[in-house]
Amino acid sequence: MSINRRSFIKSGIAALGATAAASAPMISRAASDKTFVWKMTNAYPAGAPFYSTGPGSAEDFCRIVEEMSGGRLKIKHFAAGELLPAMEGFDACSNGVVEMNWANAYYWAGKTPAAQFFTTVPFGMNFQGMTAWLQHGEGQKLWDEVYEPFNVIGMPAGNTGVQMTGWFRDPIESVEDFDGLRMRIPGLAGKVYEQLGVSVKLLPGGEIFPALERGVIDAAEFVGPYQDRRLGLHMAAKHYYTTGWAEPCNVTELLVNKDAWASLPADLQAIVRHAASACNVTSHTWSEANNADALTDLVENHGVKLGTLSPEIVARLKEGTGDALSDLAAKDPMAKKVHDSYFAFKKKHDLWQRRSETVLQTDLS
Repeated sequence: MSINRRSFIKSGIAALGATAAASAPMISRAASDKTFVWKMTNAYPAGAPFYSTGPGSAEDFCRIVEEMSGGRLKIKHFAAGELLPAMEGFDACSNGVVEMNWANAYYWAGKTPAAQFFTTVPFGMNFQGMTAWLQHGEGQKLWDEVYEPFNVIGMPAGNTGVQMTGWFRDPIESVEDFDGLRMRIPGLAGKVYEQLGVSVKLLPGGEIFPALERGVIDAAEFVGPYQDRRLGLHMAAKHYYTTGWAEPCNVTELLVNKDAWASLPADLQAIVRHAASACNVTSHTWSEANNADALTDLVENHGVKLGTLSPEIVARLKEGTGDALSDLAAKDPMAKKVHDSYFAFKKKHDLWQRRSETVLQTDLS
């Protein structure tokens, strides 16, 4: 091979390398310059603290994603009724009508009973345990598996922490007082109440107050003092009960259409996941920071009668929870799979929680 020929080949290779090096950043820039504009519906009404507006809310999530992505992913938020009725977000997201939906997984129990475990379980794990199961146990993997047939993925994007038992027009002093009540209560707790003769109603947040005020229902559970006060539930019923047996925590679900998710570059997927994770923590701490003042205000300034369910009632509810969970696991193989994972993790977490956080409470005020 002549010197001239070798020089020509070397020059050609060098030129080819330079062209590839120059074109690679151009391809990368082209991908990174693409802007995605998505729609997200919500099961909760406009202006609802925690769910629609404020720290850790749907609107906050959309803002964080847009800021972190430099405007490459813009999400238009539609509260309940603005684009779709409150409970139609799952189907719209599954079918690709919208790319995202903001709600709670237990609303979709009619589609797949196992979904309920990804919101809350009566007498189940608190915020710490639930988040640990989802992030470091099998929770998220199972959530993906449950939703696989529906072309969606779900992830935690908020948590109220422990919730109240709810509002009752008349006092609850015995198990018999539940018989014949009409109550708004979603999720597995509704199955427990049905065993006590309660007629369970599934109503979106925006419909609870008018139903309670008009006597269409006799009792209602929503979230906690701050959000309940804003809905005005204390003006329709004066008996407000704890414990938080029904919902020791409550996970907000970010639902994403799977095809839309696959269209996102990896960095935007990471931004969505981290924004959701940030909202999960922020919303929970916001609830912890605001519920005490709201509860004090309800009792001292609005005539609310705060009560605690009797040990006898709690024992009966716990028994009913065991029956409802056993029945669910027996009827649905996927629900059994999630149930077994959840309670295996809970057993370990309970051991740690008893050792680390169950202490004698001393009044230091």
